[in-house]
Amino acid sequence: MAGTPPRNAPADGCRLYLVTPPRLDLAAFPDLLARALDAGDCACLQLRLKDAGRDEVCRAIDALRPVAQSRGVAFLLNDDATLAAETGCDGAHLGQEDGDHAAARALLGDATLGITCHDSRHLAMRAGEMGADYVAFGAFFPTSTKDAQHHAGTDLLEWWSSIFEIPCVAIGGITAANCAPLVEAGADFLAVVGAVWNHPDGPAEGVRAMNAAIAAAPRPER
Repeated sequence: MAGTPPRNAPADGCRLYLVTPPRLDLAAFPDLLARALDAGDCACLQLRLKDAGRDEVCRAIDALRPVAQSRGVAFLLNDDATLAAETGCDGAHLGQEDGDHAAARALLGDATLGITCHDSRHLAMRAGEMGADYVAFGAFFPTSTKDAQHHAGTDLLEWWSSIFEIPCVAIGGITAANCAPLVEAGADFLAVVGAVWNHPDGPAEGVRAMNAAIAAAPRPER
């Protein structure tokens, strides 16, 4: 998921999938983002501003998309495939309630479509049949980013990665300290918010810590 997000699992193993904080100071955040992305490997950046209006989201896209794309990091928009297509994003990430997934697939064309599948094998298989480029499972650990009503286990990652070629993203409370079992179970990407943006030594150190933890984790047998 670098440059143009892939349609197959990454050949070089599990990678970092960075999600923005829920609120942004656009005067300062682009520079903070640039330093974080320059600190280590990152497959993509998802812009996730749940409480923002369309104009605010558009301003954020204009400010952050060039920062990511100039570094070969795919830029995905949460919730809105139409706006993603209109504003030059590399794709969209949709929840189960975020509109018509089949229509989003047709609209996005070659751009990436990711779909939240919670802890459900059925939803994941349906997403795959619909043409999703990745499925996202979680939450794996307690998280303060959202009110997680679904809780996934590593057995779900093991099952998915052993059968399907479509990449899977693990999300929910993931940190450098707890991510190893997810990598070993077959997660292709680890989606994080607080592990990077709330790192005590700053986001750049958060990216370095996540990459070091991913590299040190046992690899799944495939």
